[in-house]
Amino acid sequence: MGGPPVHGGGRWRGIDLSPRLADVLPIPDDADLDTLLDVFTDWASAGGRPLYPAQEEAILEIYSGANVVLATPTGSGKSLVALAAHVAALAEGRRTFYTAPIKALVSEKFFDLCHELGSDQVGMLTGDAAVNADAPVICCTAEILANLALREGEAADVGQVVMDEFHYYADPDRGWAWQVPLLTLPQAQFVLMSATLGDTRRFERELTERTGRPTAAVRGVERPVPLTYEYRRTPMHETIDDVLARDLAPVYVVHFTHASAVERAQALMSINMCSREEKDAIADAIGGFRFGAGFGRSLSRYVRHGIGVHHAGMLPKYRRLVERLAQEGHLKVICGTDTLGVGINVPIRTVLLTQLAKYDGTTTRLLSAREFHQIAGRAGRAGYDTAGHVWAQAPDHVIENERALAKAGDDAKKKRKLVKSKPPQRGYVPWSEDTFDKLVAAPPEALTSSFAVSHSMLLNVLDRPGDGCGAMRRLLVDNHDPRPQQRTHIRRAISMYRSLGRAGVVEQLDEPDDRGRLVRVTIDLQADFALNQPLSPFVLHAIGHLDREAETYPLDVLSLVESVLENPGVVLAAQLDKLRGETIERLKREGVEYEQRMEELEKLEHPKPLRDLTYGLFNEYAAQHPWVADHNIRPKSVARDLYERAMTFADYVRHYGLARSEGLLLRYLGDAYKGLVQNVPEEAKTDEVYDLTEWLGELVRQVDSSLLDEWEELRHPEEMDPEHEVPPTRRLDEGPGGLTRNERAFTVMVRNEMFRWVELLARRAHDELAERLPPRSWTADALSEAMAPYWDAHDAIGIGPDARSADLLRIESGDTRWRVRQTLDDPAGNRDWTIRAEVDLGASDEEGHAVVHLLAIDDAP
Repeated sequence: MGGPPVHGGGRWRGIDLSPRLADVLPIPDDADLDTLLDVFTDWASAGGRPLYPAQEEAILEIYSGANVVLATPTGSGKSLVALAAHVAALAEGRRTFYTAPIKALVSEKFFDLCHELGSDQVGMLTGDAAVNADAPVICCTAEILANLALREGEAADVGQVVMDEFHYYADPDRGWAWQVPLLTLPQAQFVLMSATLGDTRRFERELTERTGRPTAAVRGVERPVPLTYEYRRTPMHETIDDVLARDLAPVYVVHFTHASAVERAQALMSINMCSREEKDAIADAIGGFRFGAGFGRSLSRYVRHGIGVHHAGMLPKYRRLVERLAQEGHLKVICGTDTLGVGINVPIRTVLLTQLAKYDGTTTRLLSAREFHQIAGRAGRAGYDTAGHVWAQAPDHVIENERALAKAGDDAKKKRKLVKSKPPQRGYVPWSEDTFDKLVAAPPEALTSSFAVSHSMLLNVLDRPGDGCGAMRRLLVDNHDPRPQQRTHIRRAISMYRSLGRAGVVEQLDEPDDRGRLVRVTIDLQADFALNQPLSPFVLHAIGHLDREAETYPLDVLSLVESVLENPGVVLAAQLDKLRGETIERLKREGVEYEQRMEELEKLEHPKPLRDLTYGLFNEYAAQHPWVADHNIRPKSVARDLYERAMTFADYVRHYGLARSEGLLLRYLGDAYKGLVQNVPEEAKTDEVYDLTEWLGELVRQVDSSLLDEWEELRHPEEMDPEHEVPPTRRLDEGPGGLTRNERAFTVMVRNEMFRWVELLARRAHDELAERLPPRSWTADALSEAMAPYWDAHDAIGIGPDARSADLLRIESGDTRWRVRQTLDDPAGNRDWTIRAEVDLGASDEEGHAVVHLLAIDDAP
């Protein structure tokens, strides 16, 4: 029950294997399948990973040419089966595709396979970039393969498909992408993998019918690491004490909101998790890792105490730190959400569910058997543990009531008098030990079809060579939805087809064209139709309608880019809450009555720059490009709001209270930066647009470089190191490098910092400005004293566009320090008052933001 084993040589999902697979397998020359199979099994055994019976059965079926449905428990080595499948396809000269539901898992698999098979053999396709796209082994998201299958069908160069996490087939929004390849690639051999597939007989039967290959179901009911189950009626801190006392750590404490996971970590700080020696080891493992302000400081306290936090709202570098510390055996407890299960290699001995019900976005309900087994399956990992443990807490109010009754004893009168039953929380859905037992015993529910028809699907199918209409017809009647739903799909497809015809996007031909089509798509889909960012072409259309000479042009370009990004709901809700609070205060000061205040609040919405222009241009664009009806235009201001407020990332998180969602915010800002880089044509990029782009990219890198470093590397594959084995996203963050090396971006940061000072002085927020300055440099009283003569002469400081003018800021560059003069925009137009400051380049590199020292505020020439 100790820490993870150590092996020599290469690595595979946390297990070292030696040597690299490519060094021992004759791929692809002079190889026969029997020889490959023997060498592969010997290689796995030599690396400390001999095949389990279920793995061996699945691999034998794959090598015999059969489709395989691999429904084995978590930790049973499905990844090794996938690798063996790729080897078989390579040996036979077939192109093989690995698909997964999230880009992070696709990326991890790409680098794993590059290491084992050689970087020349492996490529990756994502919505952001393509690397070695013609390689014989391709890693991609399910949507990428689905769109390829729609466009090319049987003609697609796809000889094998390995679909990981296949239970996403039932996902209401994305399930179509898991279904389409099954319907449209009869030439391929399929390997469908998941721990929670349920009844798979339909897939087995249909795969055999469609592909002409036999299909084997490998179910492997027995886990390599068996699980034990326990229902707990003790308060959480006592349960955790019991976990530690019985040497069942690390324990993953499962919550269903980000907030509850963080709150639990804070509550567990009262438990002494680690010895002094263990805490010293944690400190050594953390080393020089840079924790940011806000949640970073809290996380630093938690992990040094032996407690991790893991959820999707965290910065990627924080999640990776928690994963690495857990892998090295430093963390006793990890408080997180139920999303840990997809592709994360964290050794967990015990899974502890805080409840057996969750809010699914619509209602609060009990966990399904599939959800329960996905979470429970994280307990006990092969190579780490001899057993895994799954515990579930009874409801808090039940535990408290039982404790109170036990304390009262057998005296019925005393019970009636002293024991007041605590009610459950609002919205509570009851569960009990019987609920837990039923979930343990229940197999995962059968997967239900989630097919969907869209304009992009229709265009892709119609654009393929041959009878596109016939192919679409088959897709509409052969999908797995029930017949009434299929009729709905057919009506929708007909409506879409007619709208495409009216717009001139498709046309019927009297004779087949050179590609054998009687219906032709009139646009070049490769050039004009973005499969993964379908509204990106709208940005190209809309930018041409902006006033290039306007001072706001760079920010207007940014607003158009933001309008096609997914809404970061938490951020927009925080913006609206902030606006409502400020509006209420203003209306109260103005003496507005309550009813009228409420009416005004109902009219508010989050900031939407260029709102009317964007909606108008989109309606115009949609009239000519009907497929955009599948998607919504979403005007908003997040990156622009950050710039206009002249805030740092930490300022913005603090301003809107986003500490628990800073990862979501940063991912959005990263997407906005990518949009500026990819979707804005070079001829539309003025110097100011370049400045804005560089500033945004550098801001994201300084907070967490992994979000962009790998993307930049993938955009320029010719610069990739062919021997590169570990992707940037797996490295413990060591900082993105010197901030000042990007002078263009750093200049914008200095300019924004100076304007932030101007705004604070204009509001006379001297306390807030003093907090921004280097420690022990200026007090609020000193700032107030310095500004007194200005306020004697003027009653305001301008903070509008004129005040941000480059004419009011002078920067003198130096090797180690920059000198800065920011002129204040006074109402009289004298402009004789300035802020004089000095920028410390070395400190800026170390801190990851512009470190500016205030020298003076005066009217000295």
